[in-house]
Amino acid sequence: MDNKLLKPKNYGALAFFPMLFFLVLYVGTGIYFTSIGVSKPFSFMPRYVAVLAAITVAFLCYAREIPISQKVDVYCKGAGASGVMLLGLIVLMAGGFASAADAIGGKTSMVNMGLSFLPRNFIIPGIFLVTAFISTCIGTSMGTQVAMIPVAISIAQGAGLNVAMAGAATIAGAYFGDNLSIISDTTICATKGVGANMKDKFRMNFLIALPASLLTVFLYWFMNRGVSASAIQGSLDYSFLKVLPYLAVLATAIAGMDVVLVLLMGIAMTGIIGVAFGDLPFFKWTMAIGTGMEDMFFLAVFAMLVSGLIELIKYYGGIDWLVNTLAAKIHSRKTCEYFISLICLAISGTTLNNTVAIIITAPIAKALGQKYTIAPKRLASLIDIFSCAILMLVPHDSGFLLVQKYGNVNYLDVVSCAYYPILLMFFTCITIQFGLMRTPEEKIAAKEQENLSINA
Repeated sequence: MDNKLLKPKNYGALAFFPMLFFLVLYVGTGIYFTSIGVSKPFSFMPRYVAVLAAITVAFLCYAREIPISQKVDVYCKGAGASGVMLLGLIVLMAGGFASAADAIGGKTSMVNMGLSFLPRNFIIPGIFLVTAFISTCIGTSMGTQVAMIPVAISIAQGAGLNVAMAGAATIAGAYFGDNLSIISDTTICATKGVGANMKDKFRMNFLIALPASLLTVFLYWFMNRGVSASAIQGSLDYSFLKVLPYLAVLATAIAGMDVVLVLLMGIAMTGIIGVAFGDLPFFKWTMAIGTGMEDMFFLAVFAMLVSGLIELIKYYGGIDWLVNTLAAKIHSRKTCEYFISLICLAISGTTLNNTVAIIITAPIAKALGQKYTIAPKRLASLIDIFSCAILMLVPHDSGFLLVQKYGNVNYLDVVSCAYYPILLMFFTCITIQFGLMRTPEEKIAAKEQENLSINA
């Protein structure tokens, strides 16, 4: 920034008031309309309007001696940062790919292919595994839940199995993939927000999620042992060719290819398969891509709005105050990791939006991570895990509402079978508590900090 720009006074904790104002306005309105039983309660105060009101507060209520034009420059610096623009590009491409793949019948084929392999005595754990695989490939918990919950409930009802448990397994599988998929908006926001590599974050997340998911599968099997379900009814036709773009995107991303190239390749594959086999004419393919991109505009724009607001908070001294305050109270990397996890969990559970929670938490996590030498992939993993895990437990998340609607079960029935989110947070806390999965640089920094503590 130009050195001639006027410097505002340090507002400390007060600098965070605009962000608090946004949360109270958006969440408070949603909770009020939820309490009076109105449908779509969070639509009455759109997140864009709430954050715009918060930005207005940040412009008008701070450093009045500084011209608005200078504050706008500061805001634009944050909103237009290269990382924010890259995030916007990637989420738009991810939306285009998901829509194009769905348009050629890829999502339906993916669901049917997974269900066709379920053995009779492994239905509920199989539902969890199939849903997890689908959601990892298509990158959306909501899309997976909408496709899978009615199917899973019907299977459980027809086979005489625990409907609430089938619903819980579907919700868990959907968020498993949301947490891991490289085309998931949460993964994109988490990695770009803290400067992590997607491949590294995927590997760390997977190593934490693996024992939690395996134990979840065992528990679902154990709870249903001896129950032989009837065969799945209905047509489960699928085309492996239509599933191929999902598998190619997943494989190349894990292999370390740049995510922009990965998504370009995936979009091209949907066009080749759709046009070549006559399932999707060229211009319907382009329209599908456009529709998917339009569906993701909200995320790109919202990320820009929030990033600009956070830059203003930083300009007013809020981020420095928070880091310095926590530094006085946080005396170890372990405490820092717990704090980052807790604040992201709280925001996600409050807003019912894990992406919003990650966008808000990422700059704070990045600043604290630099102070305590926490690897970016670790920061991305923590905020992604806890932002997703809490949504598998709160009663008004979309997954629970869908299960209650289709399965005629209550919240307590479903949440009592929600093993995966508890296990996921448990195993993550183990890695925090015992300092597991650290990089060589982190181990050296931890040793130096330990020596300083001993000398002090």
